[in-house]
Amino acid sequence: MQLNVGLIGFGMAGQVLHAPLISSVVGLRLTKVYARREEQQHILRTKYPDVNIVTDVQDIFNDEQIDLVVIATSNDVHFSLCKAALLGGKHVVVEKPFTNTLEEANELIAIAKSQGKLLSVFHSARWHSDYLTVKDVIASGELGRLVTMEIRYDRFRNYLRPNAWREDDLPGSGIWFDLGAHLIDQTLQLFGKPQALFASLRKMREGVGAVDDFEVLLYYPQIKVSLKGSMLVKEPTPRFALYGTEGAFVKPGVDPQEAALREGKTPADLQNWGEEPEEIWGILNTTAEEPENRRKIRSQKGNYPGYYENVRDAILGKAELAVTAEQARDVIYLLQLAERSWDEKRVLSVD
Repeated sequence: MQLNVGLIGFGMAGQVLHAPLISSVVGLRLTKVYARREEQQHILRTKYPDVNIVTDVQDIFNDEQIDLVVIATSNDVHFSLCKAALLGGKHVVVEKPFTNTLEEANELIAIAKSQGKLLSVFHSARWHSDYLTVKDVIASGELGRLVTMEIRYDRFRNYLRPNAWREDDLPGSGIWFDLGAHLIDQTLQLFGKPQALFASLRKMREGVGAVDDFEVLLYYPQIKVSLKGSMLVKEPTPRFALYGTEGAFVKPGVDPQEAALREGKTPADLQNWGEEPEEIWGILNTTAEEPENRRKIRSQKGNYPGYYENVRDAILGKAELAVTAEQARDVIYLLQLAERSWDEKRVLSVD
């Protein structure tokens, strides 16, 4: 069975991530795309000549042939578009972060249940090569009892990008909601909910309206997790650093999938899709006897298409949904709790 997909939004996320990934998954057909700008429509006509371009979202909501609606817009309209799509009887995938508030997330979950429709959030970082590798290293037990983990998501841009909503003082803007959402989701998958958190959410570049530097500590009974991100990191830092009673694992580099998609490549084009070069494999250093005490760990293959394959199978009743709306709601709760922690300058318990 083939599922027809309507994509709302053809900016960076729609062009670079969702359209090529949807098109690469057997059983999904990119049918309609909402795109108002002429340059976006030109790209669609060139790359996806069989797609129907629309300039009114109702053309997607009202189309009985559309099974799945994917929302790849700015964060401020995630809630309203999700709600309309669900009430229109569609399954829905929405870009992360899920919503801007916990209340919005709860309302959408209730609507999805009442409509009997799938609702998922594109937490694609679960399919990153580095995260998949870290999961394996932790499961191996070679680190002993894990005591500290640091995850970083840094960039360098010492100027403000013109007309970029993510840098304006808007709900859901800034790198805490953008990049921090990935790091929280990964941490929740590894360790579950923390007991408490403390946050520093700053605006470091002159004139910036939204958070562009964050450091958030998540406290577990025996593990401390540090989440960090900044727009002013010129020298590369490790993506993951794990420290345990029997050793350490440090993982540099960035999952290669988004860069390949930005270059116009797709999973169908590359046989080695998602494979990292050896120079960014992580280093595992343990108390084991030489020569096994310090060695490179081959990275797992990243697998963005796996997200949409799971959504397809979940809609068809062949698999459990990997990224549920309830999981994404927990991310929103912690994103908001961190904002409150920074406002009050104190450690807050996680309910």
